[in-house]
Amino acid sequence: MIHPVSKTLLSALCLVGALAAAISAAEPKLTVSEEPDGATVYVDGEVFARYLKRSGTRPALWPINGPTGAPVTRRYPVGGRGPGEEIDHVHHRSAWFGYEGVNGFDFWHEPEPGVKRPYPAGTIAHREFVRLDSNDKTAVVGARNDWLNPSGKAIAHDERLVEFGATSDARCIDFRIRLWSADGPLTIGDTKEGLFAVRVGSTMRVDAKQGGRIVNSRGETDGATWGKEAEWVDYQGPVDGEQVGIAIFADPKSKYGMPRWHVRPYGLHAANPFGKAAYSGDANEKGGLVVPAGESVDLRYRIYLHRGDEVAGKVAEAYQAFAK
Repeated sequence: MIHPVSKTLLSALCLVGALAAAISAAEPKLTVSEEPDGATVYVDGEVFARYLKRSGTRPALWPINGPTGAPVTRRYPVGGRGPGEEIDHVHHRSAWFGYEGVNGFDFWHEPEPGVKRPYPAGTIAHREFVRLDSNDKTAVVGARNDWLNPSGKAIAHDERLVEFGATSDARCIDFRIRLWSADGPLTIGDTKEGLFAVRVGSTMRVDAKQGGRIVNSRGETDGATWGKEAEWVDYQGPVDGEQVGIAIFADPKSKYGMPRWHVRPYGLHAANPFGKAAYSGDANEKGGLVVPAGESVDLRYRIYLHRGDEVAGKVAEAYQAFAK
């Protein structure tokens, strides 16, 4: 099934202008290749990131190498356990998209022996690539996926466009997704467990006490950023002796409003526009969403990888370029 408005999402290079403006005119050369398990994006012949068709119960991006060339997300559990890595939260797979409570199923967690969740666990199954191309300045991966319940029935579908860009000091991953129900309305619950997420490298964690730090667009830091609304959040810390940051930008034009942030000192970094009471504890604050049959949820995010802290990395300036 192809959503009737999918051509707009997947046929146009809708991100190139904003991406190029954000990272200047002197980009390294980007290319992309397809492999049996996914696709690899290269910067001047070196691996930038891999789009995996499946890791655990969903597609994921791993590895993701930042502007220093070193990986900035946790290896576990996608590629085994890295040196000194913690092994908590098996569903935290580098960078991914998922949510607990979509038409009554859980597309955030993975089944774990002895662990009971509010919803049965589903699977986001890769169906096909619809774009794999580059124009030197950017590389693009476009894919379609089916959201399956435990019996294998599709309860939703998505189409996503992931675009990559780079300079010597920064790298960008733009992510657009369109999600709609396979049959009837699309019901999204009010939960903290979602939505667009990264698990940062172990040395970057605030809890690692090696200089890791979280800061948002409102100037709040570390634990004070959790559950708060913000235009962007930057998670920064050392990787192989160099300070780098992973900022996530949320589309200011989104009709779902500013997200709240499921960002934790142990390394989770996620934007969630649908969780409300789940963060505030106020039962009168209504979150979640019901999308009528035939309509879709449309979201846009950017992962901005930079050197240094949010000032040296010009995070606020990069967000402004993205916001245009």
